[in-house]
Amino acid sequence: MISLFKLLSAWPLWLLHGLGAALGWLVFLVSRAYRERFLAHARQAGLGWRQWLGAVAQSGKLVAELPRLWLGRPVHVEWTGAELVEAALAQRRGVVFLTPHLGCFEIAAQAYAQRFGRAGQPVTVLFRPPRQAWLRDVVMASRQRPGLQTAPTSLSGVKQMIKALKQGQSVALLPDQVPPRGMGVMAPFFGREAYTMTLSVRLAQQTGACVLLAWGERLSWGRGYRVHVQTMAMALPADLQSAVTVVNRAMEALVLQCPQQYLWSYARYKQPRDLS
Repeated sequence: MISLFKLLSAWPLWLLHGLGAALGWLVFLVSRAYRERFLAHARQAGLGWRQWLGAVAQSGKLVAELPRLWLGRPVHVEWTGAELVEAALAQRRGVVFLTPHLGCFEIAAQAYAQRFGRAGQPVTVLFRPPRQAWLRDVVMASRQRPGLQTAPTSLSGVKQMIKALKQGQSVALLPDQVPPRGMGVMAPFFGREAYTMTLSVRLAQQTGACVLLAWGERLSWGRGYRVHVQTMAMALPADLQSAVTVVNRAMEALVLQCPQQYLWSYARYKQPRDLS
């Protein structure tokens, strides 16, 4: 399997995305459970078919592009809002990047590491190694690059992220990812209660870090990616429950900017797992 990954990593991005689009539609048509969850989540967000249709192919592209992003040569990346990152880093109080399952969230961290991390302000991302041994080695190798650090999904990982923020560095999280039991609260997401992490809010409140929203747009025809960065529309309240709700609303607004690239098949409303 590693040999296949290495082979695919040499393919041009447009070819991988074409393969991924076909894969996305194949899974959508063949798997009833996948299709029903995808459609249920899109309808929960109030979307019509014209808004979610493109996400079928985009979900497959997310998988197909990984060999290139993990093992291949660098891809073209553009930025929108890079000045916001520069201004936040200049304050030296740390930056918490919040990225939903929108577009290519893998490229957002890599692009930051390439542009800002090598200048002495790396980004730390939470990392839970895959269960498959072969995939674990591939993913861990992809995370070992200048300007990009990883933290385990444990108490030690949280302490590592707090330390990074207090040193004026950055951390990145996916706040729409279902956390382990005991690490979240129920909060509305597109009108339905979802178990939502509190870590992103706690990190910002405890360290006084700046909060920025970011996501990596997949450009058409394999032309690369565009990283979008913007500020929160509303400051985080002091109350934890209210702050988590504000984060969810921010994620909703971000997703609705480009619903064609959101991962609607993600089991957002599942029950949390026990912390292992």
